[in-house]
Amino acid sequence: MSWQAYIDQSLLGPGNIDRAMICDAAGSAVWATSPGFSVTDAERQAIASSFTDASDPKQVISNGIKIGGEKYMTIEAGDDELKAKKGKEGIVCVKTTQALLICHHNADTQTTVAFNDAAALGEYLKKMGY
Repeated sequence: MSWQAYIDQSLLGPGNIDRAMICDAAGSAVWATSPGFSVTDAERQAIASSFTDASDPKQVISNGIKIGGEKYMTIEAGDDELKAKKGKEGIVCVKTTQALLICHHNADTQTTVAFNDAAALGEYLKKMGY
């Protein structure tokens, strides 16, 4: 399956995520994205670096993240997952061995529901060596 097919079928398909991007784990190279979802190099790399941040609390908790120039407040940040909100809409991110999934959900979807879709694809990619 192509990276774009993972976006279209696994992330956007269930209807809980409305925009998504898959890039390498360092956030440097975009592999696939949904139309109109713009995440700058700096924004992707800030998310990617949050997974290796050993400070307590992580900087991403204190500073939040930006997607498309808009700030989201981080509500959870782990070693391979991140959740952030701006009002009722949100961002969920999952890091696999080689990939980073960055997903946006609208105000009608709960963050945990959108995260579950992203996490399911993340687990599949890990099993496939990505």
